[in-house]
Amino acid sequence: MELHNVRITVIKCECFKDLQEKYLADPRSGPCPMFHEGDEFIVTPDDWAHLMRGRFCSEAWDCVSRYVYAAMNGGAIMKGWTNDDGMMIACCNDGTRPVIFKIERLDQQAADF
Repeated sequence: MELHNVRITVIKCECFKDLQEKYLADPRSGPCPMFHEGDEFIVTPDDWAHLMRGRFCSEAWDCVSRYVYAAMNGGAIMKGWTNDDGMMIACCNDGTRPVIFKIERLDQQAADF
């Protein structure tokens, strides 16, 4: 089976201070400390098998890993939803400070898996 590497790029980090003040134990939590706009991660099949080796927030990974898996296996990530079937825009599930990711299948075949 032909496997692909996948690039994950942080394209936006949001922070909803009004929601943090209203709902969080620490109302001054601020934006996500783990990611910054422009951060880029290349996911290889080996990285996938080892859950990114701690380089990625586990909550965010839970949200994007299904798209990474589809792309890694050469599938269309969201056929007909985005203007490129090898790309998906997704986000983590932190409602007060979501991080938006661009997930791209790299169509050059991954190195030996």
